[in-house]
Amino acid sequence: MSATLAPRVVVVRRPSELDELLARHGTRAAAQWYLRARGRDLAEVVDRHEALQAALTAVAAAVPADWRRGTVNRDDLPRFLFGPEDVVVAVGPDGLVANVAKYLGGQPVVGVDPEPGRNAGVLVRCTGDQVAALLPAVAAGAAPLRHRAMVRATLDDGQELVGLNEVYVGHPSHQSARYLLDVTSDGRPRRERQSSSGVVVGTGTGATGWCASIARGRPAAVALPAPQEPALCWFVREAWPSPVTGADLVAGRLDGTDTLELTAESDGLVAFADGLETDRLTLRWGQRVRLDVAPGRLALVEP
Repeated sequence: MSATLAPRVVVVRRPSELDELLARHGTRAAAQWYLRARGRDLAEVVDRHEALQAALTAVAAAVPADWRRGTVNRDDLPRFLFGPEDVVVAVGPDGLVANVAKYLGGQPVVGVDPEPGRNAGVLVRCTGDQVAALLPAVAAGAAPLRHRAMVRATLDDGQELVGLNEVYVGHPSHQSARYLLDVTSDGRPRRERQSSSGVVVGTGTGATGWCASIARGRPAAVALPAPQEPALCWFVREAWPSPVTGADLVAGRLDGTDTLELTAESDGLVAFADGLETDRLTLRWGQRVRLDVAPGRLALVEP
């Protein structure tokens, strides 16, 4: 932490389901009518909204009076500037921690679960009531941290992005993408021209999410990495075998200096991380994107 600036707690949140319904329908009465017409009740949505508000209130009350404060919504993360002395508190589902991780440079993250038992709790490990005791320990560098590996995508022009769960490379609509796949593993290079609905490269954290669901449907299991392990898993989705495209190189691991590279052979392919499709890299025909373990890691505070 900075010796001259008091720590700043930055609360990261996302709209609740009630917020989204009110943005669309204007009033609770209109939202209630909409849901009742479909056999649903607004009460469940209100309960979840109130649980989120209670967690946000507990976090706000936990911040020491002489600390600075900030708040950012998930959709504004690409435009928000985090400082080195920040303590980030993400209040919401596990995915919210993944959303913010790519914009950080080692700042500690406290994941707060507003609905314990509903979320998996892989990344939101704390309750709102635990934050008051955690913040001073975080500021003093005494809080227990788990450093989780991240994945990096780098274009041949130097642009790059990172993700905590996974990076997707393919067509933005998930229709067929054509590319040349080069993978180097254990010092052995392999190459295949492919047409598929995209390639997913995930971390050990991502191996509990999207990559886990992809791996479950594969006959030959890939050894998925652990969250703190500097390794990645990768999967090709629905590779199409044809006279000019293959479907043999469809899954694997990247350990150490292993790399995966895709050369676009159709225009307008994209690479984005952790579901944030608007914050993405665009590949033109002939451009290359390299995927490997990111040098930075997420510093996740343990309760």
